Amino acid sequence: MPDPLIFTAGTGTEANPEPTEPAPDAGSRPFQRIAVGIDFSPASLHALDVTRTRFPGARLRLLHVTDARVATTPDLGGGVIPTGPSSALLQTLETTDADRLAQLAQGSEETELLVGDPVTGILDAAERWGAELIVVGTHAQGAIEHFLLGSSAEKLISRSSVPVLTVRLPRGQATRR
Repeated sequence: MPDPLIFTAGTGTEANPEPTEPAPDAGSRPFQRIAVGIDFSPASLHALDVTRTRFPGARLRLLHVTDARVATTPDLGGGVIPTGPSSALLQTLETTDADRLAQLAQGSEETELLVGDPVTGILDAAERWGAELIVVGTHAQGAIEHFLLGSSAEKLISRSSVPVLTVRLPRGQATRR
């Protein structure tokens, strides 16, 4: 039985109306360049584990975006108000995040650390790198948080030009790491 999490991308030859005897794997191939969004949460670490397991041999690029919004305060309209970004705070966060990201990488996995809005950062980095798939973990949110902030996974899905695989953390594993 084929693995339900293994997806293939077409080669563009599917429109050929003449029936031919396909060679094994003709017309499709597994994703080879996969960008994995990492925020160090249990959900994103689980998504990384799933990606490593389900896509063996694929080139992985672990992407982390240090959220520049840490130097802002939410306003009542759902936006944010800059509170004067502290370059020392951002530098400390970047250094810490870079160390954590480097510790996660295995073998030939690549890492990229960005600063800014996480959704835009992941999308831009995946596009620059030529990712064929983006994988992210999903987080449970309260109704108010979802209404005010929305879901990063939903935003990635709606804005991405490549497929996005969201991976939900199994129940009871929220504190596994």
